[in-house]
Amino acid sequence: MNQTMYAACKELVDDAKLRCADLVFKEICLEILAHAKNVLSDTQFRDLTLYAAEKMKEKSLCEAELPI
Repeated sequence: MNQTMYAACKELVDDAKLRCADLVFKEICLEILAHAKNVLSDTQFRDLTLYAAEKMKEKSLCEAELPI
């Protein structure tokens, strides 16, 4: 069950990254992490936090420069 919750949290972060503007994405990540803290193990929460931080560093599709 715990592994399923961890995978679901990662999917929520990924989905938010694809669908939201950068500022909104960061707010959603904070909300996901706040709720995840209550259901994940300390190790899983740490891993999810690092995963979300890496996603925050990535440029969104809107910000990425497309070759002409």
